[in-house]
Order: sequence, then C-alpha cells, then structure tokens
Amino acid sequence: MDSHLPEHIVTATDVHRHFGEGDAAVHALDGISVDFPRGCFTAIMGPSGSGKSTLMHVLAGLDRPTSGSVVVDGVEISDLDDKQLTELRRDKVGFVFQFFNLLPVLTAEENIRLPLSIAGRKADPELMAKLVDAVDLGDRLSHRPAELSGGQQQRVAVARALISQPAVVFADEPTGNLDSGTSEEVLALLRRAVDEFGQTVVMVTHDANAAAIADRVLVLVDGRIVRDAEAGSAERVHDLLKQDTVA
Repeated sequence: MDSHLPEHIVTATDVHRHFGEGDAAVHALDGISVDFPRGCFTAIMGPSGSGKSTLMHVLAGLDRPTSGSVVVDGVEISDLDDKQLTELRRDKVGFVFQFFNLLPVLTAEENIRLPLSIAGRKADPELMAKLVDAVDLGDRLSHRPAELSGGQQQRVAVARALISQPAVVFADEPTGNLDSGTSEEVLALLRRAVDEFGQTVVMVTHDANAAAIADRVLVLVDGRIVRDAEAGSAERVHDLLKQDTVA
C-alpha cells in the first residue's frame, strides 16, 4: 500500500444529524464516531429509524451533518460548498441504490460509462473489460435497462459505481428489490470488488444474509453505534442484531 494513502477511507467524528427544532426535533444521528478502513467491506444494520440510511447519506456527502466532522479520502467534507461536494461525489464516491437508478435512454454500456462521461474522462479499457467480465454482461451491453432483468440492471449499476475507481462505494439496500438468487450474484460482485479490485464498500442492509458477506457489521440503534464486530455467518449477524435491539 502507498504510504501516502490514508489508512481509513472515511472517518466520522462526533457526527450529529438533527431534523426539526425544539421538542419535535428528531436526533437521527447522536454523536457517531467511526472509521472505515481502506479495502474493507462494512455492512450497516439496525431497525427502521435507527439512522443507518442517514449515516450513509452523511458519509457520502448526500446530506450534511448538524455537527461533527466527516473526512472522505483525506478531504474534510463538512465545510465544502455544494459545487465542491458534487465534485467530491463525482470523483471519489460510487453509489449503488435499491432501485438501480439507470438512465432508461442509455444502453448498459453507456450507463456504466456515465460517471466518467460526466467528468469528461475516458474509461480505462482494461478495467472496463474486467468489469464487463465480472458482471457477465458482455452480450447485453447494447441493451437498454427496460430490456434487462432486475439482476442485470443492478449488475450494470455496480459496474457503473466501480468504473471511475472511486475511493469508496456506498450501497443502499442493493438487494432490496431482488430475489434471493439474484441477490447472491450482486453481493458476490460487491465482495469481488473488495477482494480483487481493492475497493472499499459500505452497505446499508436489513438482510442478515447480505450482511454476512461483509467483513464487518455496524449495528445502529437510536442514532448510535451499539455494535462493531466481524460479520461471520448470517446466524452470527442475527445474534449481533438481537444483542442490541431487544434491550
């Protein structure tokens, strides 16, 4: 590893996110401090309303913390203006969403290349070939999203997130709209991105089977991290959730 690269791709320090004012205020994040190491696959879990999606949005620069610090690949993002944040997300962050978010008028290949097209950059031919092979869509690149299955669309979305070689990929319930067999394919692709491409992945999920493919599980309850542990099996993930959500 390059000694000049930060050990942690994303660092949050005493992050709070409040919505509303006074007695009606909702404390979605309540003083979270956490590091995400380079080349690690982290799953964020917790009951509905625990703050897991809010945390991901704040870490990814999609939302601003009420207070606290967020650093992405050595850049303190809390003080960036909207234009700088947009550039940071474009250059350093990849996204995979539950509902794919592909542009319907573009082919699969054009959707994969989209982040680089927006940035005025060309895709690395070797990486493009590797990704197309990894997502197993070589014969579907000229198809538009409506001509692809849900699993194929999500594999296109994963390739799109990886093509710009971002510092970190955030995946928000990436299997939430897929059947179990297709979910396994997409999760295996994210795992491969970490193991073979050295990518850093942070995934929000409610599914213990999905979380089990990660290296690490964070459990949130009421806007706080109550568990930070190795993932292991789906049964172990279930146990981690039970320990801190039943109390």
